[in-house]
Amino acid sequence: MTPTVRPFADADADAVSGVLRAGLPHLLATPELLRWQVARAQTPERFGALVADVDGVPVGVARTGLLHESAEPGRGFVNLTVRPDRRGRGAGSALLAAAEQRLVGLGATTAYAMVDDTPADLAFAERHGYRRGRRSLLLRCDLSVPPPPPPAPGPGVRLLAAADLPDPRALYAADLDVSRDEPGEVSMDEIAYADWLAAYWHRPDLDRELTTVAVADGEVVAFTVGLTDGRHDHRCGMTGTRRPHRRRGLARLVKQAALRRAAAAGFRHSVTVNDAGNAAMLGLNETLGYRPVAAQWRYRRDLPS
Repeated sequence: MTPTVRPFADADADAVSGVLRAGLPHLLATPELLRWQVARAQTPERFGALVADVDGVPVGVARTGLLHESAEPGRGFVNLTVRPDRRGRGAGSALLAAAEQRLVGLGATTAYAMVDDTPADLAFAERHGYRRGRRSLLLRCDLSVPPPPPPAPGPGVRLLAAADLPDPRALYAADLDVSRDEPGEVSMDEIAYADWLAAYWHRPDLDRELTTVAVADGEVVAFTVGLTDGRHDHRCGMTGTRRPHRRRGLARLVKQAALRRAAAAGFRHSVTVNDAGNAAMLGLNETLGYRPVAAQWRYRRDLPS
């Protein structure tokens, strides 16, 4: 049957999150997160989701929007997921065409896509005019045996949960500083505080108790973000240290403490994503027990004007 592409509807949340889990089993995908993302259609990200139906059953989804954190305008994203048992039947091509049309309507001139590192997925991207960029590794850590306790913080440094910060603006400042050095083709260096609150602090999968920060003189100097589905799955998001405080072991400190908290909360594994060229973070994650389980490539294509 020819797939029908249409906008995501609230009633699709359970089925589409199932599509995402089938296609991306190592990443978080919940109905609550999908509904929240789609509700952000009028924010600077202009998030949108398109669904491919076959006989009324969702078999694929395209998540699209603008890379609003970059100071460079015109950059958008389109990430496709099609159920493995429904691939090769036209759903991916139909979703991609509709998603690119939406991005052009939003003023995007370049589309970026995360593509699984499989021969079929890479060939699909290149067949549709996308060019390969940087590689990312998906890593998994077994928490059934918790990591050892972190060493004591240095003089003047305290470890806190993000939930205990008197003002999240301190974490915003650290996030903005660290993001400027994040490896990748797209610089993530510009986001207003109100937009950061809406996009990150208030997202439903952020676990503020498992997001761990190192504080010195009232400033967040290092942090690691904890994301969960509230039940089974834990993801370690952004980890970083502000420039003047690097090479003091603070990234290890916050991450090791965060993983122990996740294990104590009942999570039995954690996943994270690293740029394949970020040797320092890959080395740290390896010592903490993370091992590669999958990989993705970032692809890009110039959109028609």
